[in-house]
Amino acid sequence: MSTRLKSEGLTDLENPSGKRGAVPVTVAFGDGIGPEIMKASLKVLVQAGADIAIEPIDIGERLYLSGNTSGIGPEAWDSLRRTRVFYKAPITTPQGGGYKSLNVTVRKTLGLFANVRPCVAYPPFIATKHPGMDVVIIRENEEDLYAGIEHRQTDEVYQCLKLISRPGCEKIVRYAFEYARAHGRRKVTCFTKDNIMKLTDGLFHRVFDEIAADYPDIESEHWIVDIGAAKLADTPQAFDVIVMPNLYGDVLSDVAAQIAGSVGLAPSANIGQQCAMFEAIHGSAPRRAGQDVANPSGLLLAGVMMLAHIGQPEVARRVHNAWLKTIEDGIHTYDVFKEGLSKQKVGTAAFAEAVIERLDQTPKTLRSVAHGAASKPFAVPQARPTKPAKKELVGIDVFVHATKPVEELARDMQAAANELFALTMITNRGVKVWPDGLPETFCTDHWRCRYLARPGKQFNKAMIVELLKNLTYTGVDFIKTEHLYNFDGEPGFSLGQGQ
Repeated sequence: MSTRLKSEGLTDLENPSGKRGAVPVTVAFGDGIGPEIMKASLKVLVQAGADIAIEPIDIGERLYLSGNTSGIGPEAWDSLRRTRVFYKAPITTPQGGGYKSLNVTVRKTLGLFANVRPCVAYPPFIATKHPGMDVVIIRENEEDLYAGIEHRQTDEVYQCLKLISRPGCEKIVRYAFEYARAHGRRKVTCFTKDNIMKLTDGLFHRVFDEIAADYPDIESEHWIVDIGAAKLADTPQAFDVIVMPNLYGDVLSDVAAQIAGSVGLAPSANIGQQCAMFEAIHGSAPRRAGQDVANPSGLLLAGVMMLAHIGQPEVARRVHNAWLKTIEDGIHTYDVFKEGLSKQKVGTAAFAEAVIERLDQTPKTLRSVAHGAASKPFAVPQARPTKPAKKELVGIDVFVHATKPVEELARDMQAAANELFALTMITNRGVKVWPDGLPETFCTDHWRCRYLARPGKQFNKAMIVELLKNLTYTGVDFIKTEHLYNFDGEPGFSLGQGQ
């Protein structure tokens, strides 16, 4: 018997059905309110007939503080790779530097590229300004700024690399359309900022348009993320399924959950080719820990998504409808309790018991659900091999740490050129400041200096070696370089503002 289940008073849940074919599920009780809401959620799932075999693991704050900077150890990885299903309560990342995000680590290590977050309003029982809201946000989970590649480059400037790949775009966009088709959704919307980030977000948008053509039965549209976010906050009924790169999806899925009613009600599924993770979207709320007040709804509904994923849609239906009936009956935890709307304020354990009491009941006002009845299984998409392009080196950007005036810097940089290549441009924070810069432009100590082959010459890597040697002799503090390539004749680099 697991010592963790024993310590939580759940000795009857290690393999509740007693069947040899029970689906193994790795379970993390988490930190803060995590143990309370996980205990409550597991009791509901098991009482509803979930055929699972629970494998508890220890992750999170205790491991962080013991010196494990990732918050997860080898035994936990072994369990996850064996069960391939992870039911996770919120964890606490200690304050201070050096601790990696456990969620990001698990998602990227196990290839959980698709984050699926249903955001549903439950009027009139949960207060909301958007009674008709029923939006699913599908967020890319592995790349974008969440690659976590950051550098301090000068006294004044720090850098975070935004990495967007064609395979990553293809997988998440196709997943969004497959999800929409499987669940009877009518439209998929893409949010990007490709009017500014023309290469990275531009790739996401371009792949979206390409893949949308494969789904003529589903409406598709694209919004610039800022106005799209405003529209989502004001008129969420205009959207159905929204697919986004990682950062936008992270921010806007929380916004969508809150305007639907409460972040505390929102579940999340993280799906990959081999594994899946199910969790609430909220944090560990350590100030509420041990008080039996936390709302287990987000984690419980994540459990519903898990049951549907492992092929137990009937149990998922029982739990989901019982939860809806509990909400409809006005039995609410403190976070969603409203005088005049709610009838009884209950704690974590009592809320779970109320759901258990309503198993096999269906709501009268809220729409009941039938997991599996309207949806169709679909294979998790894979990216197609990328056709290699003709790649041609045409120049180099040299990034420099300097505090001198730009005209003086330009003289130093020109001195490193020769008859084969020339300095063509200097920018500061992406704005061209040489030649023909404006004195009003504010500059930091971080400069991008672009060299291109002179007319009639072909740039090559030997030129780069020569250039950097010359800069070293000149005393220039170069801190980074980026090679400039054309791909099938098209520039694979931004030209810089002000050109």
